[in-house]
Amino acid sequence: MSSTQAPPAAKSRTVVWTFLASSFALFMASLDNLVVTTAIPSIRDDLDAGISELEWTVNGYTLSFAVLLMLGAALGDRFGRRRVFAAGIGVFTFASALAALAPNTDMLIAARAIQGAGAAAILPLSLTILTRAVAPEKRPMALGLWGGINGLAVALGPLVGGAIVEGGSWQWIFWINVPIGLVLIPLIFRKVEESHGPGGRLDLIGTVLVSLGMLGVVFGLVRGEGHGWTSATVLGPIAAGVLFLAAFIAHERRTPQPMLPMTMFRNRAFAALTVSGLLMFAGVFGSIFLLTQYFQGVQGYSALGAGLRILPWTAMPVLIAPLAGPLAGRIGGRPLVILGLALSAAGLAWFAVTASPDVTYAEQIPALILSGVGMSLYFIPTASLLMASVRTEQQGVASGANNAMRELGGVLGVAVLASVFSSQGGFVSPQAFVDGLVPALWVGVALAGVGSLTAALIPRRSADRIRTSSGEPGAGTDADNRKVPVAA
Repeated sequence: MSSTQAPPAAKSRTVVWTFLASSFALFMASLDNLVVTTAIPSIRDDLDAGISELEWTVNGYTLSFAVLLMLGAALGDRFGRRRVFAAGIGVFTFASALAALAPNTDMLIAARAIQGAGAAAILPLSLTILTRAVAPEKRPMALGLWGGINGLAVALGPLVGGAIVEGGSWQWIFWINVPIGLVLIPLIFRKVEESHGPGGRLDLIGTVLVSLGMLGVVFGLVRGEGHGWTSATVLGPIAAGVLFLAAFIAHERRTPQPMLPMTMFRNRAFAALTVSGLLMFAGVFGSIFLLTQYFQGVQGYSALGAGLRILPWTAMPVLIAPLAGPLAGRIGGRPLVILGLALSAAGLAWFAVTASPDVTYAEQIPALILSGVGMSLYFIPTASLLMASVRTEQQGVASGANNAMRELGGVLGVAVLASVFSSQGGFVSPQAFVDGLVPALWVGVALAGVGSLTAALIPRRSADRIRTSSGEPGAGTDADNRKVPVAA
């Protein structure tokens, strides 16, 4: 062994600390995707918020999260992944305190947008830092756990939010992040190794174009029902957003160092994973935004009661992960992703068929189980499939792009399903809520179903067997990202 190499025991401890630091940070950032959903009724009452303002408490976070994800990955490659990862946690922690102190919805939405910016550095870099730290033969297990933790955090958001609101106030869903962030930052600098990716210019023009484009589209969708779909204040922002997005695509095709290389979408596995992820998040998380309010406003449960009754959905990643990881190693991740999206669609369809002001909880349990199993089967193999679909030097960009598209799917899903809900129903009575909920859920079913069909386009080949989490098909990488052949 060279004198410059760490002893195996020391290397093992570094891997454990890296896994713990990246997992806690990932859990904290992913939890905030939906932790606010069960607190929405409390926020509505406390801050006198309307439906559009409530949408922005969710979309303010996910929109900034989505459009800055690729920039976060690029900043890590250029300035050091550990440094930018820790900085992202710092921004997230600071914004959490701002959200807790917000006296009105405008301040809360601004704080949520800053939170999303911090999370944009946390999520993609947690994956690339972990990928580099773990030996090739152990990456499928490590990245399967990473995917499971990500899915578990997102799914537990409503339960955690409900428990906190029930035991205190909605402000504590944000205060809880502060001590976690303050512990993680020094831990990362002490225990996580620094690494860099390929250097290059930052695509700030692309970041601005995609940000303005998505902001315009979502702003128009959120205002559509309240201002009329044919009004200039709705069509104008949507049209401007589409133009900015078209300019973004043109810019990315032309610039020598794009934030989202359009050539990556020629890779069928990457394209199918990315598009199916966008559709899954649109259908499922748009539905969750409404279902958490349905359990409280229509079914009459408290915030904690609603969170507890969603447990058959949210607890599934814990039960499924130990089974799905080894299964993916034997049959490949592709069938699990297809089945997961199909089961998610089936679960939402069950909700749509049974929803009524007087439906019993027992009648909804199958829908919760189907949705939970589907979410688990989707999340667990996707990280390894994604890392196996691209070259080593593309992993950071691929991770950022895939996660950005999924988050944008969530933003669009909340905006579209809430618009359908508002056009068909409202909050005036339980029956009015159900009248809006049911057609919105059917839109969610359609989105998840099309996502399952899209996932079927992932190529069937040896790379689908999750034997490695990185490199080109038929090749893995060692701890220093050198290519290592993998037998077919």
